Amino acid sequence: MGEVRKLQKKLRQIGNLEIKISLTPEERFKISRKAELRSRLAELQLQLSGPQQTLEIVGDGKKEKMKRQVEDAPEALPSQTPPASKILKGEEKSKAQATPVPAARQRETGGGARIGRQQERKEPAKVSDHCRDVSGGCSDFDTDQQLRQEEAEFASLKSSWEKAKFRLRLLEGHNDIVTCVVAVDNLVVSGSRDTTVKVWHVPTATEHKNLGGHAGGVTCLSAPPPEYCRRLARSLSLSDKERFILSGSADCYVKIWALSIGQCVKSIYTFNAVTALCFLPEEEGYFITGSDGGKVQAWTWQTFENCQSINAHQEAVTSIQSQGPLVFSGSAEGGVSVWENRCSDRDPLRLLHHWGEQVTGCGGGSGGRLTLSPRGDRVFLSYGRAWLKILHWRTGTMSRLTNHNSITGVTDCVHQTGGLLIGSCYDLANGESSLNLFSLPQCQYLASLSWPDAPRILCFTAWATGSGDHRWVTGGHDLIVWEQLPSSGKQRGDVTVKRDSRLESCLLESEGDTEDDEETDDYEDDDDNAEGKDIAEDGGSSSWLRCILQ
Repeated sequence: MGEVRKLQKKLRQIGNLEIKISLTPEERFKISRKAELRSRLAELQLQLSGPQQTLEIVGDGKKEKMKRQVEDAPEALPSQTPPASKILKGEEKSKAQATPVPAARQRETGGGARIGRQQERKEPAKVSDHCRDVSGGCSDFDTDQQLRQEEAEFASLKSSWEKAKFRLRLLEGHNDIVTCVVAVDNLVVSGSRDTTVKVWHVPTATEHKNLGGHAGGVTCLSAPPPEYCRRLARSLSLSDKERFILSGSADCYVKIWALSIGQCVKSIYTFNAVTALCFLPEEEGYFITGSDGGKVQAWTWQTFENCQSINAHQEAVTSIQSQGPLVFSGSAEGGVSVWENRCSDRDPLRLLHHWGEQVTGCGGGSGGRLTLSPRGDRVFLSYGRAWLKILHWRTGTMSRLTNHNSITGVTDCVHQTGGLLIGSCYDLANGESSLNLFSLPQCQYLASLSWPDAPRILCFTAWATGSGDHRWVTGGHDLIVWEQLPSSGKQRGDVTVKRDSRLESCLLESEGDTEDDEETDDYEDDDDNAEGKDIAEDGGSSSWLRCILQ
């Protein structure tokens, strides 16, 4: 079993190397051993496949714990999800909100994690309190009727996804991995480690524009809303219908591109490698950048001047997302910060909360890469493990959702579209890749989508067609358009839809019930310690990719 864990750790470290922004000859050699290590791991797993051994996430003694679903009070019902623009209104200031716990203090006491677990266990009581607040008192009959209705709706949704069909089309043009994708009307914009930004016409699956100008790998993209595009277009004497894209790169530049003419209209030097980017559509508009050194910076859309710089994180900022007046930043060391936009000319961002890796449980691995997706009071986190983490950002309580049936599985990105939560799934041991779908807000497992020779998925974007069908684009080692086909049609889809019974039995669980998240990466490779140390150091260096889901 010891050699199995060594091989699992080496494969995880190689997985981190594969998505770095640049590779040394030594790192390329380590990656070249992937097939050899996978073959040896498969051989050992076959030998250990007896009843006394298991490589699944949950041992036999913990299956009962996994079956206990944790009530998720802030969003137990769809009607309870507050609009993003109203999240901050009417909020009572808790002790945790008034004074965010410093990371150093959390390390000394471990108090943040203990408080979170205690509050998580108390969470179910809030559901009935909210029910009384809304309806003035709800009977057992009303509750049972509501539960039956929700179960019927979920059964219908699950049945529809079991019949789903997708047609896949490959977008060929990048000569290295795709790190980020965004959708604009009928166009998809992709950024790659090959330093280019490409614009694709989705209906014809053809390259529309090739935007070259960055000197380093492109790490992040963001699309301003149309009203902010119109303001910039008028100042540049361009058409009101012009759309713009912002791209960030390891070359320390943010570039603004006009899509119709395919030209860079503004280039902004940030003095730091840009690793994350989002647009904040408040007042005159801002765009927020994150750097490889942990800095968060705010820039005005009107003048493109830097109006705030904050040393927010200890390591690289790997994800930034906005939700109404809020900005969420996540970093390589596993910390998550929540900011409020005050719409001021100077220092527009005010820190509301910072939760360190002691609370999120997303630290501890080499070459860490955390991506996030906020929804109301929750933030969904992916951090290269077999689970999706769920942070209740007001209280610091944590839950987790199983996204792979083996500890060799990794989750590279998480995305929300409509009533779906989508997590990418990649098995380091055999190279198999898929997407897992969960219903929102309950986070119940629906189905898994895969196809032969599916590549590793690092980024994702989604929108609906005029007929209401899904259209997705996934990026990674390949850039692929997903077109949903009518379920009643005779066409056969390219995607296999299946249900993993092991995921179905692993419900949302409290973080307090499990303590073994990092068991694989904590293992020390005694037989090849020098190599393992080199990989770990390389994975945590400033040249690490920090590609981001937008």
